[in-house]
Amino acid sequence: MLWMGIFLTVFGLVMLLRTELFWKLTASWMSYDFTEPSGLYLWNTRIGGVIVTVVGLASIVADLML
Repeated sequence: MLWMGIFLTVFGLVMLLRTELFWKLTASWMSYDFTEPSGLYLWNTRIGGVIVTVVGLASIVADLML
């Protein structure tokens, strides 16, 4: 479980801090002009990054406490 928590934390931080890189890796092929993600996509990805990071950190803490 510890490895899953670490993975989720890193994945969430990439979503939160490197949103444009995350867009290039996952959703750029859906764009017509391949220039940049929309503002809504950036906000949704950052919010998702916060949620995934919190879940990952909670998993790490739970694993270390049990």
